[in-house]
This record gives sequence, C-alpha cells and structure tokens, in this order.
Amino acid sequence: MGVAATVLVCLATVGPVAVAANESQGTWKAGVATVVTTPEQPMWMAGYAARTKPSEGKVHDLNAKALALEDARGTRFVIVTIDVIGFPREFRDAVEKEVMARHGLRPEALLLSASHTHCGPEIRAWRATQAWDLPAEQIELGKKYAETLQAKVVDLVGRALKDLAPGQLSYTHGRSGVAMNRRLATERGYVISPNADGPVDHDVPVLVVAGPDGKMRAILFGYACHNTTLDFYQFCGDYAGFAQLDIEETHPGTVALFIQGCGGDQNPTPRRTLEWAKQHGRAVANGVEQALASKPRPVRGPLKLALGEATLELSAPPSVEELKKQASSTNKYESRHAQELLKDVEAGRTRSTYPYLVQVAQFGDDLTMVGLAGEVVVDYSLRLKRELSGPRVEGVPPSDRGQDARDTRTPSPQSPAVWVAGYCNEVFGYVPSQRVLQEGGYEAKDSILYYDITVTPFAPSVETLIVSKVHELVQQVRSDK
Repeated sequence: MGVAATVLVCLATVGPVAVAANESQGTWKAGVATVVTTPEQPMWMAGYAARTKPSEGKVHDLNAKALALEDARGTRFVIVTIDVIGFPREFRDAVEKEVMARHGLRPEALLLSASHTHCGPEIRAWRATQAWDLPAEQIELGKKYAETLQAKVVDLVGRALKDLAPGQLSYTHGRSGVAMNRRLATERGYVISPNADGPVDHDVPVLVVAGPDGKMRAILFGYACHNTTLDFYQFCGDYAGFAQLDIEETHPGTVALFIQGCGGDQNPTPRRTLEWAKQHGRAVANGVEQALASKPRPVRGPLKLALGEATLELSAPPSVEELKKQASSTNKYESRHAQELLKDVEAGRTRSTYPYLVQVAQFGDDLTMVGLAGEVVVDYSLRLKRELSGPRVEGVPPSDRGQDARDTRTPSPQSPAVWVAGYCNEVFGYVPSQRVLQEGGYEAKDSILYYDITVTPFAPSVETLIVSKVHELVQQVRSDK
C-alpha cells in the first residue's frame, strides 16, 4: 500500500448545552452509520490459542460503526470502529480500494480501528489455517465472514457520508481505573500478572458530535486496555461493548463509538466473569459521563491529515542450530514458528524491516490525534501526550529528550489536546517500547509465536523510530496552514 495522507478524528459537544456553538457551528458536517456484524452461525473465535471449539451464541451483538466528518474546506474523513480482535493490512487495503471506487473517498481519509475484543470471530487469514489446527469448515467460514465484513464496512462508509449534516465538535476527557498493568517482574522474568505499580493510562478521551441545536448525535471515546475480561465461547464486545451500550442507553439517539488506546500491556482487572465485564463497561462509561460533566474545549478546523510509514528494524534471527533445537520443542507454537523461520533462513529470505503505519490528524489549534498500528504498549501514549502537548525546548526535538520526558513535562493549557490510539489500520502483533524490550517477556518477544508478521522481535530502535515518525508528521500538519 502506498503512503497516503490521512487522520484519526472526532468531535464533541455536551448534549443540549450550548458548548461553544458560536465557535464551531457551521464549520463542520458529520454523519453516523452502524451495522450489526455478529456471525449468523457458530464460528471459531479469535484471541486465545487454547480455544478448542466454535462459538456458542452471543451475549450481545457485535457492531461496526462509522463516523464521517467534513470541514469547511470540504476535507472529509471517516473513522470506522469494528468489534473484532484485529485485521491484517490486506483487509484495510481492500476496503480502501473499494471506498475510493464507490464513494470517492481517498485513502488518506479512512481510518479503521479494532476494539480488540477476544470474543469475536477470527478473520485473520494467516491464523485461519489448518497449521493452527482449525477444522477445514471453520477456515472456510472465517474467509467468508471476512469477505462479508469487508463489504459491510464499505457500505457503512457510504451511508455515513450520505448522512453528513451541519454539526458542532468539542473535546473533553475523564478517567477510569479499569486497567492494570499486566507485566509483573518475577524470578522467572516478566510474566502476565496484575502489577499495581506498573505504568497505566487511565485517561478517557471523549469527542462528541452534536447538531446545530446542541443535541448530541455521536460520542467517540477511548481507553487504553485489552478487551480480555472474558474468555468464554459467546460473542461479546467485552467491556468496550458494554460501555457503548451504557452510553447509548443514558443518551437515547446518540451513537457511541469506542476506539482502543495503547493498551498492549494493560488488562481489565479483575477478569473472567460476565459480571466483571459489565462492571468494567459501566466504569468506562462513567468516565465518559465524568468527561461530559466538565467544560469541553471547542474543536475547530481546518482538518489537516498525514499518514506515513516508519521502517522498523527487526532483530537478527537465531542461528540455524538454535532454530533446529526450537523446532523440536514440545510447545507446538514454538516448534511451528521455528520450522517456518528455519525455512526462511535456509532460503535466504528473512525480513529485516517492517513497514509500520503512523497516522496523525490536526484539528485547527485544538486537537492532535495520533493513530498507531499494532498492539501498542502504554509507554507510547504516556510519552507522546507529554511531548506533543508540553512546552517546546528550542533546538532539541522532543523525541531526543529521553524517557524521563514522559514523566516530567506538563501540558500547556494553550497547547492542543492530544489523543493517542493503538490498534489502528492494522493489527499484526505487539509493539513494545524500549523499556519493554529490555525487560523481555510476552509483549517483547514471546508473543511472536502466535503471530505471522514479526517473525523476529523488533530491534531496540523501535520506540525511537516510531516516535520520530510521529513528530515528523505532527510537525507537518501543524505547520501546514
């Protein structure tokens, strides 16, 4: 896919209260559309390698939702949120091509966001193969579902664009304590277990779109936390699904859309019961209500978009001897990964880099939004929000100020609000920070056994390269008058 300009976007205003109506009214158009995406028959579910059977019914419907925006200059953008664990780059490429052909929407005007629910269908082609022990009929169902979902998303974008009408936008944010860092240091190294002292991002960013009369039409909200409360066999949006239902019940006629944050190393805590999923959803929804009770800041245009690729470096593969040893492992995932990687090493076709999507949107001087691909750990949102909203240091790029910058710099009231999201446009695996790579563990390297893309872990330069690309694109949209 070629690099295009695009953006992550949203809107806001608080209910019928006249929030900055004189400042934003008439400068935006917005449209909303939704579609149910729940499979009509039992399907293999995504998210846990230990699954042994197809789905068994649903708790509530899965959905895809689209929010279309157009500024006073006619610049359009559509953000689509989907209740799915993730999608490969090929899925986005196919949707991008179709919305251009059918709706005239340029590639830079499209953002896809996965909620990362672990109680949705498996649509990743590389996962839906017999190499992963899936029955042949389930592989075929997965392929057909992915094709159907693609068509629904394309149609959804068109309906959201047709729904464009004058609106008002504003931004606010609340807090929620659902997430807990899941990387715990033990004698065996870092393991997945609740860590009350680990870094978290409890921010609940909220963008609302309202009509000229101030009545809310849509709320886009985010939170940085895995959708892993549940691990059973019923389709469900997990806490994010319940949060959307709660918001829509509280605000009849308003569509709630969830965008996942940098929650790669965050888990909802406690977990594993439906009641906890409902409570976590209510807690995040309360964060939205908390935000709506505060004074929002108007979001004005113009809308300026940028999409780029950071060329991330991968570590060198193990030696042939080490791979042969791993290939004989009793762990079938380690064995499979080593066998495939060994074939590439012996054929001389191992990859050394990965093209990583970074997306930025600037709303006038009011809001900067950053969309990152993959399962991004929380360090990225903490660092980027500090660096992009805090005071500038003359002659020193923020990305060169070191990791302490994320903890010591204070956002300026005059600076744009900053929203950083993960799981955007492609979900290929984990995106560790330099700290996580140094510590090791699942998010650093162990998870590659269950993914198809990063056949070797990222090199230590991963955080520097991503953050540098973000700053490059932010500078581009902030200077583009």
